[in-house]
Amino acid sequence: MNSSIFLNKTFRRAALASAFTLWAFGAPSSFAAGATSNSSATVIVPIAITNSADLNFGKFAPGAGGDVTVATDGVRTASGPILSSAGSTPAAAKFDVTGDNSATYGITWSGAAMLTDSVSSETMALSKISDLTAAGVTNGEVTSGELGAGGAQSIYLGGELSVTSGQANGTYIGDVTATVEYN
Repeated sequence: MNSSIFLNKTFRRAALASAFTLWAFGAPSSFAAGATSNSSATVIVPIAITNSADLNFGKFAPGAGGDVTVATDGVRTASGPILSSAGSTPAAAKFDVTGDNSATYGITWSGAAMLTDSVSSETMALSKISDLTAAGVTNGEVTSGELGAGGAQSIYLGGELSVTSGQANGTYIGDVTATVEYN
């Protein structure tokens, strides 16, 4: 008998027996290692915004033309137009934001850059003014905020209208939208 064939068969049988033994009884623990990871997730309160007051410029006559401004505290002033105390009371808009305690968020503004009269189709340019404290701000826009420990904050929106001396009488309207998103 050929000795290399015998060794080959013996070697194969020994290798097969070793493999079976490892499979049946498992590999020694020195060849395996393990680690555990803790997994977690935090669910937060969804951010929300509601409008609790609308921006109202009240009544005025165009006069020589110019600007009518409603500050973020609702105080109205004019340079050129003649303000009327009759009718609706001027007011700043107010948006109430709620969400996760102490979270920061971004604010984007969209909507009316013009107020339009539905009858005459004439317009007045609107510049938005906003702040977070109703401090009577008369220029600029806020772009971020931080919810308090109770998960709430308000945004106040005023504005400035550009009025021409020949501005047609009528009711001018337009929508301004405040959108908030967690940072």
